[in-house]
Parts: sequence; structure tokens; C-alpha cells
Amino acid sequence: MGYGSFQGGVHPFPGKDITKEKAVLEYLPKGELVYPLAQHIGTPAKAVVAPGDEVLAGQVLGEASGAVSANVISSVSGRVRTIERRMLATGVISQAVIVENDREYRPVPGMGKTRDPEEMTKEEIRAAVKNAGIVGLGGAGFPTHIKLTPKDDDSVGYVIVNGVECEPYLTGDYRLMLEEPERILGGLRVILRLFGKAKGIVAIEEDKPEAVKRMREAIGENGSGKTSIEVCVLKAKYPQGAERNLIFAVTGRKIHSKKLPAAAGCIVCNAATVHAVGMAVCESMPLMSRVITVTGDAIANPQNFRVKIGTNYTELIEAAGGFTCGPEKVIAGGPMMGMALTVSDVPVTKTSSALLAFQHDAVAEVKPGSCIRCGRCVKACPCRLVPQKMWEACKHYNIELFQKLNGMECYECGSCTYVCPARLSLTQSFKQARMMVSNEKRRSGPMVSELGKRTYVKAGKEAGETG
Repeated sequence: MGYGSFQGGVHPFPGKDITKEKAVLEYLPKGELVYPLAQHIGTPAKAVVAPGDEVLAGQVLGEASGAVSANVISSVSGRVRTIERRMLATGVISQAVIVENDREYRPVPGMGKTRDPEEMTKEEIRAAVKNAGIVGLGGAGFPTHIKLTPKDDDSVGYVIVNGVECEPYLTGDYRLMLEEPERILGGLRVILRLFGKAKGIVAIEEDKPEAVKRMREAIGENGSGKTSIEVCVLKAKYPQGAERNLIFAVTGRKIHSKKLPAAAGCIVCNAATVHAVGMAVCESMPLMSRVITVTGDAIANPQNFRVKIGTNYTELIEAAGGFTCGPEKVIAGGPMMGMALTVSDVPVTKTSSALLAFQHDAVAEVKPGSCIRCGRCVKACPCRLVPQKMWEACKHYNIELFQKLNGMECYECGSCTYVCPARLSLTQSFKQARMMVSNEKRRSGPMVSELGKRTYVKAGKEAGETG
């Protein structure tokens, strides 16, 4: 089934050969663990421990607070040293619980106990996912228990496992599909228990034939049981894994930024997220670790690690043999949508996917030119936007025009920047503009936004420029 692809997109250097044959290695942290209370979309969790408290692996450190939030779980046993503000890889400053690891990894009672999801109600399954603190592990960080609770369960026709992993250099999901396909399928069957009329689809790009083979073997070995599950092979193109693109490629259905996938009768979860759901429901294991790819030509021994949440990035660099030389660029995440790091003293969070280090920063070597209106950005945009016009709106600090050009539909994939011959920082400008619009919508009364060196104040229908 499936349409196989979407309009637009690009084909960046994949870089996956470096680590795709590297089996996942378990890494145990050496230093203190840092647990930010804002590791997800929505309201930060509320700390329920205090300095000096003894904690166990699997214990809740921060409880979900508000309508959209998620629990934060300790991945080690030890003692809470302090609660203080720490910086994340994204540059965000978050209140965090700091735990001194005793390296004994003593679990909370009942952790690891097997459960039969067939004997659990829908409410019990959703509660187990919520208690486990699971969020979207593909990078978005949306609380999974909310995603699995649409208005009408019977309106969901497809549960799509996103095994695309189109971001260059990342191979964590690929290794999960090779090494633990049964657990991914177990998680998918758990989710399908919630939606009686849904079909399960495991979406994988055609450049991952071993993963396609392994997942199909696992489906055949265990049977689909009472549910229908199949693998859908898609064309290899970036950003195939973006939620809207994936839904269209698999089902032909379309949604825009103001609609959730459930509006198209779809539930989409990253392969690692589905794996975590299976672990939480079937094995009573909260989200305490995730697979991270540490790679790049400045890394001595690139590797895929299973890492406990809260581990310091510096430790991962050391575990991968350290740097071969002083890297010019270090990125948290992939090269297309990741964030450049100035320091590695930041914690692994639920949404961490990779740590890349490169000997040379090719982007910094090129000075931006002027737009020549070649139209390459328009052709590459998977959202069918006109990045050239959006760029001009940002350049002239015209946020209203940016919105009229449907700038909020952009999901900052970086395709336009990748193909731009003038090397304009298109995506970064759109990221800033979208952030300002979102911030303004959260405010009440006069809305104040800042772009570059100018400040715009908007009150009612009147708008004026100051500064």
C-alpha cells in the first residue's frame, strides 16, 4: 500500500554507513545524572523530590503538570543532590533534578514485572504509558499518552510506526528494528488494542532493506494475531519521516499544521516510541533510556549507545573514543534539524537522538550571498511553501506577511537551506519567526515580538515600529 513519497524534499549525504552495522552497546554513566523537568512539549513536570532524598531507578522525580505534560523518571538509584537550573542541548534553560548515581541501579518495586495487555483495559494501558513518562522519541517530545487518547477511538484507521529515520547519520531506530523487532511489534499491538478498527503499518524507507526484511520476518514469525500489521516500503527522500509527509506517503491523506494526525484517522509514533510503549505496558519498564548515535569524522570510534536519560554528553564522547581532533562543529541531533553545540556539558534527554562531531564546518566556510530567485527552495519545500517570499518577509521584519504566506506551516526541515545556492539562512529565519508568532499567541493584551534589532508592538488593529 502507500503512495511511497511526497512532493519536494532533498537527498542529502546519508552518512549512515559509519554506524549502521554497529550493534547497540549499553552505556552506564559515571558522573551525576541531570534530569530536566522540561523534556517534552507542554508544561514542565513538577518536582516531587527534594535535595537529600534517596531515589530508586524507575522512581518519579517530576510529575506531569497541566493538560500537556509528562512524568520525568530517574534512570539510576542514588541521592538527590540539588534542584537547579541547567542548560539543555537546545539552549533552553530548565529546572532540573540532579542525582548522585550510586551505581547500584536498585529498582522500584514491581519494575520489570510482565503484564498481558490482552487482560488490560484501555484506561489501564493509557495509564501505564502516562506513568512511564513516554514522549515522542523522534524529536518532537509530545506526550504519548495524549497522542493515544483521541476524541474517538473508532475514527483511527491507521497506526503508523515511523521507522523511516530519514535524518542523515542517525541509525538508532534502524538498529532497534534489526535487534529488537519483536518489542517494536509488541508495542504496536498494545497501541492497536486501543483502536479496534485500525490497521498497523510499519513505514521504512527502501534504503533500509535489512530492516524491512527483519520486521517482515518478525511479523511472520509471531503472526499478526487479532490485528492486521504490514510493512510499507517508502522511497528514500528527506524529510520522508516528517509526520505530515509520512501520512500522505502511506495513506494519501493530507493534514495541515493546525490539525492532529487523528483528524486524518491516523496515529503516528516513532519506532523507538512504540518500543518504549511495549516495554512500559508489557514489561512494566518506565522510560529511563534511549538509543543515541555518536558519529562523525571527528569521533574516534562512532557507535550506537543505549544511554540512560540524564547522562552527560561529554561521557558519550569519551565512550566513543573521544575526538580525533578538535572538531569545528558539534551537533546535538542530525545535520538537517539538529542544534550546534558550543559546550558538551549538557544532559541526554528523552528527545536526544544523536551527537555528531565534524572536523570541518563547511557551512561556516561559505558566506551568504543574495537571492537569485532560482526557485530551488520552492521545488524542495515539502510543505509547498515559497521560502523565497518568506525570507523576504523575515528580512523586512514583516511577521504579518510571514503568516499570510503560511509560514506557520513550515516544520523547519532545512530542505530549502540545503539547496539554496546563495547559502541563505532560510530555516533559521523561519524558526525565529515561528517562535515569535507562537510566543505572541500565548500572551494576553498587547503582543510584543522582536526580530533582529527591531521590535514590533501590536495592539488590536494598530501596529507600529519602535526602536
